[in-house]
Amino acid sequence: MESLSLSVNGVSYTVAAELAPTNDPFTGPINNIAQWNFTILAVLMFVVTSLSLCENFLVMFITFKFKQLRQPLNYIIVNLAIADFLVSLTGGLISFLTNARGYFFLGRWACVLEGFAVTYFGIVAMWSLAVLSFERFFVICRPLGNMRLQAKHAAIGLLFVWTFSFVWTFPPVLGWNRYTVSKIGTTCEPDWYSNNMTSHSYIITFFSTCFILPLGIIFFCYGKLLRKLRKVSHGRLATARKPERQVTRMVVVMIVAFMVAWTPYATFAILVTIHPTIELDPRLASIPAFFSKTAAVYNPIIYVFMNKQFRKCLIQHFIGMGVMAESNMNPTSERPGITAESQTGEMSAIAARVPVGATAALHSDDSPTDCGSLAQLPIPENKVCPI
Repeated sequence: MESLSLSVNGVSYTVAAELAPTNDPFTGPINNIAQWNFTILAVLMFVVTSLSLCENFLVMFITFKFKQLRQPLNYIIVNLAIADFLVSLTGGLISFLTNARGYFFLGRWACVLEGFAVTYFGIVAMWSLAVLSFERFFVICRPLGNMRLQAKHAAIGLLFVWTFSFVWTFPPVLGWNRYTVSKIGTTCEPDWYSNNMTSHSYIITFFSTCFILPLGIIFFCYGKLLRKLRKVSHGRLATARKPERQVTRMVVVMIVAFMVAWTPYATFAILVTIHPTIELDPRLASIPAFFSKTAAVYNPIIYVFMNKQFRKCLIQHFIGMGVMAESNMNPTSERPGITAESQTGEMSAIAARVPVGATAALHSDDSPTDCGSLAQLPIPENKVCPI
């Protein structure tokens, strides 16, 4: 804000003069947006970023501390936490700083880096959800019979997620489309507004491979999983059907959360791609992008904290029982069968109740280390998570 001196009838007045309007978000706030709008966004991003960093760091820390949680089916969940943590560390933190200033003061190269990082880690998180749905389908429905999910399979899934996401998010850096500042001028993203047909071809390919395809996998896998659980639980006692009902509720929550986080952003991007000359208020146009960042907050709650196995280890850590794990463990729990079983998750426990193919009983030749067989042994409610 600059001051301007005026003289009227010999009396001098000092009035405030507005900064010269600018359309360059790298040098100042864009036209017609008051500073209070950016202040609100800065506060929101501070809250979202703080919650996301704390939650996802806690997921990684607890998984590292307790051996029980370091199993193949949890690899992709930890990967999701890492991706969400990096989204918040890059996009969330930078978005907080730029909104606090009201414009992208870090410069054009920082804009490209921020746009790539947020898009890359965001797609890694999205594909992690798709791979997670496939792994659960693999464990429950057993499309390959007695073949079990092992560490090498989980590692291949992680390699696919990071490589595939990089393949479709790095091209704008090389010139196929570009990463540029958004309409509100404080975040960076792919150029949805370009009239160039080359850019349009990238956007169509990007959304086909990074939104429609993972969404299709999620619907297919969870749909098959729910049909399998409904078929198996039909005619059983209500108490016996309780785990299946819990998984059904969780699956519905997962799908709804995915749609809520990413559908507005995808719809907005497709809309402006089809009609690049559409006039939208920059504040309205920024809502889908900022809203998608909130997924990093509720993903850990849905995929981790709703998991009873993880929740028990988390409670144990905070009430200070970690040092008592060895002394409090029941001697009978040292038996190989129960010890191995304690390292299986809830999805594996349900898999044990699902027959392979049309048979109603589990195969008797399953090895003791298979997740399906191990889950037949119930875990005591007071069992301490081994470190």
